[in-house]
Amino acid sequence: MHMLQNIPKTAKAEDDMKQVLVLINPKSGMNGPYRYIDAVQDVWDKDDRDVYFQFSQSAEDGASKVRRAIANGIDTILVVGGDGMVNTIGCELVGTKVSLGVLPAGSGNGFARHFKTPLQPVAAAEALLNGTTIPIDVGRANGRLFFVTCSLAWDGALVETFEKYPFRGLAPYILAGAQQLLEYRAQPFHVEIDGEEIKLKHPLIFTVANLSQFGSDFLVAPDAIADNGNLELVAIEKNDMPLVLAQVHRFIEKTFHHHPLVVNRHFKKMTVRRQNNSPVQLDGEIFNTENDVTIEVIPSALNVIVPQ
Repeated sequence: MHMLQNIPKTAKAEDDMKQVLVLINPKSGMNGPYRYIDAVQDVWDKDDRDVYFQFSQSAEDGASKVRRAIANGIDTILVVGGDGMVNTIGCELVGTKVSLGVLPAGSGNGFARHFKTPLQPVAAAEALLNGTTIPIDVGRANGRLFFVTCSLAWDGALVETFEKYPFRGLAPYILAGAQQLLEYRAQPFHVEIDGEEIKLKHPLIFTVANLSQFGSDFLVAPDAIADNGNLELVAIEKNDMPLVLAQVHRFIEKTFHHHPLVVNRHFKKMTVRRQNNSPVQLDGEIFNTENDVTIEVIPSALNVIVPQ
């Protein structure tokens, strides 16, 4: 195992999975990151492959280490972390030939769950080693990239509340959502989506999905496909939400997005005009941006290792 040392500049770009950087969030995993290190070392670190381990001390530190790794010829980066870290590292890999693999070690793991990557370290390491590399689409909202979801209404505001909780998982998501239902003030959205005009009076849910879920198996766009050249909009008006939730069977059958009161569109470019500025959620992180938000797809922009 090579721990925290300089990466050689002799890697050949055409060699698949020969020079591998494992970038680790030191706070990842319920029992710490070292079982992920052991898993990757046991499964990946073979005679024909060089595996290097580094810790990402912050988003800036992780991004900087990725840039240096790319310059030094790394062809594969394995991320041990959650969707926030996947976003940070993925943003550096978009448009490159470097492949990204994700060992899920976050609270929601929406990215990994979409591709059915196992949640256990050894099983995840084996699934990625025996997986295949595919180019997936990437979303862009006012210049910021996202790989899982982008939310502009209550579904985005609840993340801001969720971040204040001292623990993670599905329970705080529910608690944060309940709190935001009382506090969130819905506003009109004027939407232009691939040339079609849509007016929403008071949307409570307004999520653009590149992948199928927020995380923790909380599906928002069950039909979302990572490599079809489209993003997917799922929107629900505030007054319609009780009627949608009343049909519980649709959530069990994963067909709620086809409810007649749910706006569901596949698209390539969309502009949302809002009266007031409100936070936007991108891959579990909150950002402030302009009232008008332009969201578009970048087809086949990121190479991802997925299980067979």
